[in-house]
Amino acid sequence: MGESIRAHRVLAGMSQGELGRKIGVSFQQVQKYEKGKNRVGAGRLPQIAEILGVPVGALFKDHAGTVSVPVKLVTDTAAVKMLTAYADITGRSVRRNLSELVDRLARSAKKKSRRSP
Repeated sequence: MGESIRAHRVLAGMSQGELGRKIGVSFQQVQKYEKGKNRVGAGRLPQIAEILGVPVGALFKDHAGTVSVPVKLVTDTAAVKMLTAYADITGRSVRRNLSELVDRLARSAKKKSRRSP
């Protein structure tokens, strides 16, 4: 559930502090919810879902497939920025070339990490 909260928060462009203020907790508490260190109470869950503009079910791991984007992709703000920028590219060949470049970079990084002791 924590990963889903983080993913939806990042997609909403909201900081942990902002979400915390809106639900009446500290940003550290939001951090603990997102990392799974503290459980989110049943009363707090609909509040978080409403603020993030998603159905409560979207915050449950079993229902992550109903979310319009893969949860793990959007837990990193850099990935969200990259996906948002990618969505703004209208040229199919530019999108394809960019996708191929990222794929090559990832494969190259994987090979280098295997070589490192």
